[in-house]
Amino acid sequence: MDKRLIAAAIKEKRKEMKKRQNEVAVETGLSRNYISDIENGRYMPSVGTLVKIASCLEIDLNTLLMSEIQDKNSVTQ
Repeated sequence: MDKRLIAAAIKEKRKEMKKRQNEVAVETGLSRNYISDIENGRYMPSVGTLVKIASCLEIDLNTLLMSEIQDKNSVTQ
């Protein structure tokens, strides 16, 4: 899994929902700094953390992970 692609998908969805990192942090029980680090590709979150974030952003975990596959496919075509 490419943490940069997942990070971009999380950040894009959060902004689309007009949520702040603080809101995501409170709803997931994670720190705002950790959310920032994930969105900036510094850390690859565990599957459990991805589940929390996906739930908060109202997206299916598979959809979040598929964004990586779709991005890689668009580059190779």
